[in-house]
Amino acid sequence: MSATLPITRPSRPGGDAGIPSPSCLAELAERVAADLSHLDYPKARRWTLPRVVEGQEPLDVLVVGGGQSALTLAFALRQERIGNILVVDKAPRGREGPWTTFARMRHLRTPKAVTGPDLGIPSLTPRAWFEAKHGPDAWERITSIPRGDWNAYLLWFRDTLDLPVRNGTSVTAIEPVIVKPAGSLLRVTLSGPDGVEQRLTRKLVLATGQIGCGGLRIPAAVQALPRALYAHSAEDIDFTALAGRRVAVIGAAASAFDNAATALEAGAASVEMFIRRDTLPTINALYWMDFAGVMGHFAELPDRHRWRFNRHFESAPNPPPPTSVARCTAFANFHLRTGAAWRRATVRPTGILAETERGDHEVDFVICGTGFDPDPAGSPLLVPFADRIARWGDRFTPPPGEESGRLARFPYLGPAFEFLEREPGTAPFLRNIHNFNGSAVASMGNSAGAPGLRFSVPRLTNALVRDLFVEDADAYYADFLAFKTPEPEKAAFRSA
Repeated sequence: MSATLPITRPSRPGGDAGIPSPSCLAELAERVAADLSHLDYPKARRWTLPRVVEGQEPLDVLVVGGGQSALTLAFALRQERIGNILVVDKAPRGREGPWTTFARMRHLRTPKAVTGPDLGIPSLTPRAWFEAKHGPDAWERITSIPRGDWNAYLLWFRDTLDLPVRNGTSVTAIEPVIVKPAGSLLRVTLSGPDGVEQRLTRKLVLATGQIGCGGLRIPAAVQALPRALYAHSAEDIDFTALAGRRVAVIGAAASAFDNAATALEAGAASVEMFIRRDTLPTINALYWMDFAGVMGHFAELPDRHRWRFNRHFESAPNPPPPTSVARCTAFANFHLRTGAAWRRATVRPTGILAETERGDHEVDFVICGTGFDPDPAGSPLLVPFADRIARWGDRFTPPPGEESGRLARFPYLGPAFEFLEREPGTAPFLRNIHNFNGSAVASMGNSAGAPGLRFSVPRLTNALVRDLFVEDADAYYADFLAFKTPEPEKAAFRSA
C-alpha cells in the first residue's frame, strides 16, 4: 500500500493557515488514484467469461441498494477485477440509505474514527475526507461525524471511485432461469426512468440496510388504527403536520428518541414515549462486540453459540444515545411512560385512546420506533419463494427456556450471506441470492454497519469470486489449454 502524503492547505490572505481550500477534495481524489495505482496488481484484466443469453450478456453481480454496504462491495469487486456489475437504488441520487430520509439523529452513533468503506486505503477513510473538507482542526473538535457529512462522504466515495450506480431504479421481481450451458441465472425485473426491463445476473446481492429482507414491525394494537394515524420511524413523516398535535412514540431505541425529538422541534403540543420496560436500558452491548473476533468470525460459531449471543443481545437492547435523550428532555412537554406497553388503541372523536399497562392516554398521532421484522415473507420481492427460504426456526431447536419467536424468523444464511433452502433440492437458485443487510445479524453478526464492513465485505467478495470462477471451471480449463501467448521479450535477456 502506498504511503499517505499530507494534503497541502494554502493559507488565505491574511492568515488562517490550516483551513482547507476548495481544491483540497480534488487533491484527495488525486491521492486516492495514486494509492490505487500502487495496488494495481494484477493489472486490470476482465477474467470472468463473457456469454450471451436471451440476447444479452448477464451481469456477474447485481446489487440492490446504493448505500454504504453496496458501495463498499462494488469497490471490493472492482479491486478483484469484476467490472461486469450494476448497483441499483430506488431513491434519487443523494437519498440512498437512511441519511437524508429516516435517520433523524444529528450525528452518527459510531465513534468518529470508524472505518469500513475504505477497505484499508487511508486516503479513502472518512477522516481523510473530513479533514480535506473541513480541516484537521475541525476533526479534532468533533467526537462523531455529522449525519449530513457522512452522506456527503459516501457520495464523494462513489464519485471518486466511479462506481456503477443507477438511481431511481427498483427491483420488482426475481425469478430463476436455468440456461444450458450458462448454468443457473436470475432474471431480475427493473423499473426505472426508462421504463421496465429485465436483466439476467449470475449473482444478486440484497444490500438493503437495516430494514433487511423483511418489513416494518408495527405493534398489533397500532395496526388496528387507520393507516393515516400512525407511521413507522423508518417511513417518511411530515413533521410539520404534527405541530400543535399530541404525539405518541412507541419504543425506546435510538430511532424512537430521534423521532420524538424531531416532533418536539417541529412544534408538537406534546410527545409521550411509551416503553415496555420499567427503566431505560443502560448497557450498550455493541461496545463489547467491537473486536475482530466477533465482527470477523461470528458466522463460524456453532448454532447454539450464535443463538445464545443473539438471544442475550435481544433481551438487553442498546440504550439510546445520551445526546438523543437530551434532545427530548430539553422540552417540558416530553413525557416518558415506562412499563406502559400498549394493550389496545381505538379512535375517539377527540383522538386516539391508548390503553396501556399503566393507564389510558389520549393522543393524535403515533410513531412506532419498533424496529423491523426479519422474516423474508414480509418482503414483496421475496414473497413468491419465501416459503422455500430456511429460517433459524427450521434449522435450530433451542434448549428449554431459551426460545425466541423473533429469532426463529430470521433467515438462516450460509457462510457467504446466501439464502439456504428450507427443503434441500427445492430451490437451488437461492444460493445465488446473498442477503447482505440487517436481517443477516442472526447468522453473521453485526455485519451491516460501517464498523463491520471491513470484515463482511471481504468475506462476501471472496465468496462471489470463488463461485464465479468455480462454476466455469471447465471453460477456464479449455481457455487455459488454448493459451498460446508468448511471454513478452525482456530487455535483460536480449542478445548483444
